[in-house]
Amino acid sequence: MKKYRIEIKWAIIFVLTLLLWMFLEKIAGLHDEHIEKHSIVTNFVAIPAIIIYVLALLDKRRNDYDGKMTYKQGVISGLIITAIITIFSPLTQYLTTTFITPQYFPKMIEYVVKEGKMTQPEAEGYFHLKNYITQVIISTPVMGIITTLVVAIFTRRK
Repeated sequence: MKKYRIEIKWAIIFVLTLLLWMFLEKIAGLHDEHIEKHSIVTNFVAIPAIIIYVLALLDKRRNDYDGKMTYKQGVISGLIITAIITIFSPLTQYLTTTFITPQYFPKMIEYVVKEGKMTQPEAEGYFHLKNYITQVIISTPVMGIITTLVVAIFTRRK
């Protein structure tokens, strides 16, 4: 465990940042009165996500590799962070939709049906916790791997 303390630390920071982002979306009204803007604004979570990966790999390079880190070492570290985040992703999704914004699914169903984007049964089939947990289990490693592969290029140092 000590060998992976930096990865664990940054994965926890990532999860907490994601929960904070969801809370900020909620108080900004993106889960109710400004729900029509949600699908665009929520994508900006990529900015703090990338920053966290950069800081994590720089931390790893500085503290575990004495200022030198190969691309492979950066990728391995990033993949470990991604794996930990993925393990926590169902819990993060549960906390978000149960405690931070429990009305998200009903509001989103109402919105997409009203806008004619989905029928009521389609919306109910899509906007529910089980589906969102499935999506996050798939999307988290995909996005984490892509982010890792790119960030490791810029954080390597010989």
